[in-house]
Amino acid sequence: MLQPMLNRTNRLASEHPERSTAVDFQESIVALIRALGLHQPEQTPCGQPVAVGEAHALLELTREPGLSQNSLAARLRLEKSTVSRLVTMLERRGWIERQRDGADARIVRVRLTTAGREAAGNIAATRAEKFSGVFAAIPAPKREAVLDALDTLVRVLREA
Repeated sequence: MLQPMLNRTNRLASEHPERSTAVDFQESIVALIRALGLHQPEQTPCGQPVAVGEAHALLELTREPGLSQNSLAARLRLEKSTVSRLVTMLERRGWIERQRDGADARIVRVRLTTAGREAAGNIAATRAEKFSGVFAAIPAPKREAVLDALDTLVRVLREA
């Protein structure tokens, strides 16, 4: 039963090599997602017990304090309603505070609290340690190619 399926798969791959390559690409992306732990939404890829979305929001608020919720949604590439729920969760943790904009009361600005800056710092340190180790494990002659491939992948995904 398995052999006919393998024969068909091999025949399709030889007749349509681009399809086989696309399937290989898809399987590689799935493997990357799993290896990074991105399929585990309640912890960061570096193992911190923080939802991935929350960790990314903290990162953006560290980069630019006082972002509006709309700007945060744009940076995270999430719907406004999703970011509103995310901000509520961060607020419950005591990591952020919301403030109305002085010039336009319709705008809500989000800032890290002291506890939020500490949490963001812990996540950043753990992330740096994990990914420094991963990068160091890539053979030196391949590092530039890996970085170029990742840059290309991110660019194409943003454009798609």
